[in-house]
Amino acid sequence: MADTTKIEFTRRMQPIIAWRAMKKLLANKELTEEVFIILRALGGSEMHRNFKRFNQLETGKKVLAEERDIIGTLNDRVGLAAMPEGSLGRRYLNFVVSEGLTADGLVDASNVNEETAVNLTDDEIRFQLRLRDTHDLWHVTTDYKRDGLGELCLLAFTYAQSRNKGIAFIVAIATLSDIRKYPKSKVFRAVREGYRHGKQAEWFVAADWEALLPMQLEDVRKELGFAAPKKYRWSLDWLTKAGANDITSVAIPA
Repeated sequence: MADTTKIEFTRRMQPIIAWRAMKKLLANKELTEEVFIILRALGGSEMHRNFKRFNQLETGKKVLAEERDIIGTLNDRVGLAAMPEGSLGRRYLNFVVSEGLTADGLVDASNVNEETAVNLTDDEIRFQLRLRDTHDLWHVTTDYKRDGLGELCLLAFTYAQSRNKGIAFIVAIATLSDIRKYPKSKVFRAVREGYRHGKQAEWFVAADWEALLPMQLEDVRKELGFAAPKKYRWSLDWLTKAGANDITSVAIPA
């Protein structure tokens, strides 16, 4: 049976709840639902601020007015397969197939939907769900893989874009943990690069992903002002050669 626990999005910070969730996550990286608990506990007013910004932009207004639900588009594998070779849509399809993922995977882990969010408007819920459901498109566009370091770098990128303090908390704790384990891995430089790229790029939150899917991936990256990461690749190669299989994974599930 689906969990119908009522979820309240509050502007009040809840550090104790966040810390308890973080301890569970560090103890068992498979407890990915704890990520969403942390994001809600420390999100503060950023969700509302980001929604207001989104609602002032042309793409944001269109998404809300058309009541778009990108999950349907991302689950349409026939439609994605018909897109040009090298397009974002085809690359996304290859990504989810190779990883054994579906666009629905985030839904269950986040426990946020129209029935469970009690103090958001319909448009705010739609905004939240779109941000959640496009997570793997961010993976493909940024070239950060689903390994522990890739997820960490993508979270640093996401923090630069969204300013959610819950994300910053996860990134800081996980990065310090990995630096202690592997001081020569240059994990910090890779994470810092992700943050820097997040600040430099266009606001992925308001990207018209439906329009970008048929475009060549390289053209999408140019349009969004993103440069492929270099320090991430170097650090990942180092960790792989060192057999570092226990790097902290804080993946948002997909």
